[in-house]
Amino acid sequence: MASSRREVKLGGLTRGSPELSVLEQDMRILVNSRATVEIFLSISTYARITIEKDTAIYHTSVVIGWIYFVAWSISFYPQIYENWKRKSVVGLNFDFLSLNIVGFILYSLFNCGLFWIKDVEDEYFSRYPRGLNPVQVNDIVFSLHAVIATLFTIIQCFIYEVNQYTKVELNTLICSRGNQTVSWTARAIHGIFVLVLVISLILVPTEVIVWLDFLYICSYVKLTITLIKYVPQAYMNYKRKSTEGWSIGNIFLDFTGGMLSMLQMILNAYNYNDWDSIFGDPTKFGLGLFSVVFDLFFIVQHYILYR
Repeated sequence: MASSRREVKLGGLTRGSPELSVLEQDMRILVNSRATVEIFLSISTYARITIEKDTAIYHTSVVIGWIYFVAWSISFYPQIYENWKRKSVVGLNFDFLSLNIVGFILYSLFNCGLFWIKDVEDEYFSRYPRGLNPVQVNDIVFSLHAVIATLFTIIQCFIYEVNQYTKVELNTLICSRGNQTVSWTARAIHGIFVLVLVISLILVPTEVIVWLDFLYICSYVKLTITLIKYVPQAYMNYKRKSTEGWSIGNIFLDFTGGMLSMLQMILNAYNYNDWDSIFGDPTKFGLGLFSVVFDLFFIVQHYILYR
């Protein structure tokens, strides 16, 4: 029988010191930390009670969560506006775009699969019987929106000629189509990703892995893309000695989202005495920090190195 899963938030009489009354005779209470209590009603049923230290911190965390969600969601539009305003995509690296669209498609696949496909969700709870589904509605909305916004930016690359202006005699300007394209290095990286995903797909019907494992592999590819996707744009800015065509508004919004995301993780870890959420699984925090570092590098390029 599948375990029943419940998550209840309980405010204490004092900060971090809750009072809990239990009436059932066969109930066993296990206190994992000052902030988490697990109640085992039977072999297959339990309740997890998460205790917050401060309600104000909880509400602050919720507000911060919505702010960084909005910041990340609208971070695509400064670049779209920049392309429209200039009627050109010169300065926007195509390797970055190609990696971005693949990453967000895989992220959407992971979110939608784990949230909407019951068999996959059952596989997750079979593997983690005391877990909660890590995918929320806002994760799905963000990832699908990111796919649409990135696709629109790619369409702009086909609509607007990739213009390069070259000085000729008499200081006149001629317009020619630029040589921007997806590099062979990026194509090789995409080839590796495709190979990994195809092999994983073959392993599912042979029952070597299950669909949940395939979705996790998709998420690992997405994490890899997040680590490398900014490198082509940073190198292109360095080669051109310019950030023209690369929207700084996008960077500021991404920086805001990354900083607030990490701040929310720290506040939640303190409020629920759950520092394992950061140090026990540093991937999310590390990726946020990595993105912020690249954002700072782009800001230095834009305002100091290539003014």
